[in-house]
Amino acid sequence: MQARWRIGSLFGIPLYIDPSWLFIVALVTVGYSLDWQSVHPEWGSVRIWSAGLVMALLLFGSVLLHELGHSLVALSQGIKVNSITLFLFGGVAAIEQESKTPGKAFQLAIAGPAVSLGLFGLTLLLATVTTGLAQVLAANLAQVNLLLALFNLIPALPLDGGQVLKALIWKITGNRFQGVHWAARTGQTLGSVAIAGGLGLGILRGQFIGFWVALLGWFVLRNATAYDRLTDLQEGLQQLTAADASSRDFRVVDAEITLRQFADTYLLEENRPTVYFAASEGRYRGQVAAEDLRRVERSQWETQSLHAIVHALSDIPTVLETTPLLEVIETLEAKTLPWITILSPAGAVSGVIDRGDIVRAVAKRMNIQIPDAEITRIKKEGTYPPGLQLPALAKLSEITTSTVSKDTQP
Repeated sequence: MQARWRIGSLFGIPLYIDPSWLFIVALVTVGYSLDWQSVHPEWGSVRIWSAGLVMALLLFGSVLLHELGHSLVALSQGIKVNSITLFLFGGVAAIEQESKTPGKAFQLAIAGPAVSLGLFGLTLLLATVTTGLAQVLAANLAQVNLLLALFNLIPALPLDGGQVLKALIWKITGNRFQGVHWAARTGQTLGSVAIAGGLGLGILRGQFIGFWVALLGWFVLRNATAYDRLTDLQEGLQQLTAADASSRDFRVVDAEITLRQFADTYLLEENRPTVYFAASEGRYRGQVAAEDLRRVERSQWETQSLHAIVHALSDIPTVLETTPLLEVIETLEAKTLPWITILSPAGAVSGVIDRGDIVRAVAKRMNIQIPDAEITRIKKEGTYPPGLQLPALAKLSEITTSTVSKDTQP
């Protein structure tokens, strides 16, 4: 959903519509209008088609309120909501992270269906006290909200029912990952069944609704699989430490040499490392940054040693070998560092880590093939691959996982 249009905001949450939303609005408008042409021919074409469009907009208004239910609960738990977007399959609330406990996760998941059930009751009441077109719209909207609630309560990710199942399994087992795996695999199963059943209904029976069911099944299967893979990656990340990603892509130089010797001996080399540490008398004195030479007049390069520009280990960002890799990733991003130093239990430099080293370690742990050329690019540019945004995963893996609530209209 790259190309989308902002249409406003509610409670500080940006609201967007995806281009695919226009297609489904047109489809719903046509569907209701054709139905009402045969049932209410006395309304006339203009009124019928206008009512069809109003019904489509009311339907998506219900979806918006459904998503707003999730969003307000998230906000009440101190969780940021980045946006709400209406698209082909309904709505998506981009919630930055999951609730901290299974109880709160349950509240967040059930909020959307609860709103839809509330709208069902309200519109059903309106249908009993109104007449004519208003009654027809209210009755149909009541049906839509009931179906929206029930459909999204199917216990399969990415639907709300899958989030509820995940929260329950999390509560029972004490393991959030187990909850995600159960709900995701349920989603994969039900998605596959929907695809097979929908295609059979569409091809063998010639019913268009079958193809729509198959499309919904594909949507559920794809997103459930994505949840499962994401969780596998999060589990793998939690098992890695700084030592697992450590590299020796640095050079140790004598702290007693002059600045001129350092510049002539090391900085003129081809393919030289970007990281240098100075040591003397068997001890690391700190990091030497080539750019710090500019702070010293060239006339003094012959007489001053590296001690003049060394940064003590206590003054530079460091982590221990046992530091979780998740924490390393967060530190690199929070402090906008190109790399970070790893210290042994004795306080000596044992390695350095940059983003390329992190990607290599994760790829090895997850049996993902990433070419050496790509690792080299990551090291040079300091950016993660588009499909492996580890900073977001690190932030969400504290005990949280990205909860993108995808609510699909039946």
